[in-house]
Amino acid sequence: MAHQTATRSTAPVPTASDLTTSGPASWSAKRRKRYGWMVTVMLLVLMMISWADKAILGIVAVPLMEDLGINEAQFGLLGSAVFILFGIAQLVAAPIANRVQAKWILLILCLVWSIAQVPVILFASLPALWFSRLLLGAGEGPLAPITMHAVYKWFPARKGATPAALASAGVTLGIVAFAPVLAWVTASFGWKAAFVFVAIIGVIWAVAWLFIGKEGPYTSVKAEREIEGYSGEDETDPLAAAKVAAADQKVKYRRSLLTPSWILAVLCSFFGYWTFTVATTWLPAYFENVMGASTQQSGSLIALPAIWGAVATVGLSWLTELLAARGMSSRYSRGLVLSLATVFSGVMVLAGTLAGSPVLALICFTFGFGTAPALFALTYLVCSEMTSIGQRGAMLQVTNAVVTTGGLLAPAFVGTLVSAAVTPALGYEQSFMLTGVITGVVGLIACLAINQQRDRKKLGLDIA
Repeated sequence: MAHQTATRSTAPVPTASDLTTSGPASWSAKRRKRYGWMVTVMLLVLMMISWADKAILGIVAVPLMEDLGINEAQFGLLGSAVFILFGIAQLVAAPIANRVQAKWILLILCLVWSIAQVPVILFASLPALWFSRLLLGAGEGPLAPITMHAVYKWFPARKGATPAALASAGVTLGIVAFAPVLAWVTASFGWKAAFVFVAIIGVIWAVAWLFIGKEGPYTSVKAEREIEGYSGEDETDPLAAAKVAAADQKVKYRRSLLTPSWILAVLCSFFGYWTFTVATTWLPAYFENVMGASTQQSGSLIALPAIWGAVATVGLSWLTELLAARGMSSRYSRGLVLSLATVFSGVMVLAGTLAGSPVLALICFTFGFGTAPALFALTYLVCSEMTSIGQRGAMLQVTNAVVTTGGLLAPAFVGTLVSAAVTPALGYEQSFMLTGVITGVVGLIACLAINQQRDRKKLGLDIA
């Protein structure tokens, strides 16, 4: 017994260093990449659920308004309710994002969404809907930037655009996957059943994430160079070491937020968010009231812009990686791609409004409204260049807080125009036309003003 005790006492005790090196940073590149993609897919599904939660109101719009006696102006305000606490929640989450693991933040957010559906399921009244949408907005506000931050930490900077775009594609894929299902559930079992459905899938995701969620190892430029095997160059090349130190230094958020690149990139996605929120809130009602479609048909038609949006989100981000791999600076590979996509979105919404036939209008709206959510991932890429990796989580929260304000204003704006117009069709036409013109003009200005290399040098993040 004495001998056994002595043997046990000489066993090595794991040190903090041992525990650190046993994480993803010490995995093989193949294993790390495989797990990074698994996390990305999980976050894609989470984004899909998030947008199903938001889009559900548009899908059940007509039966809900008839059942509760809600007019267009009241419904427009209700559509904006989800965004009232959206930006506030992101500003609250900004300092937390740099300190708390994304795994736990995302888990809590998803559970909040499911809880937010309960008042509607139990009470089915206008006050219950308001409370539900406010709580949902508070829970969904921090999602997109936390998701992007979590994905970026699983891939080196030069390979992070496509995975981040795939996760961001959940914005549109959520509508593609869930809009027809929610429309069928509403038509078959009533609009309250649709809220039960989204609450259940949120809980299912949360349970799966509890076991799968993990933090990625790419937490700084220095960490990336060590993992990728470049750290030896920093020891022999003073300039390389200085560049790494400059890229990892802290920058005052005020300076980053005042750069032309940040301002214009955010404006592009502000109106992108405005445009896509108009689509998710009002297009189903437009299809029913103006084009004469049924509730189930409207739920299917709204999937068309969403399908294109998923293709555009991944395709445009893949294009940024391709252009960068060919030696093009991020001013062009990211900034110009974002700007031109914004112009295209605005022009197509305007063209759909002026189209002479329903088929042509549907085609233009598909490309116009569908391109809008593809702007988000590109904006995150541009804005993340305006700070260090260590500050990126908070920076993306502030970025998204401003971007999503477009979602707060758009539904109420359209609802007011539709209610005040001589006919609903005229109100839709006016609101869609203004949306298209403003979005296109912002995109043109961004073509000239976004220049990350210029702004990074001014911030001291790049050394010439």
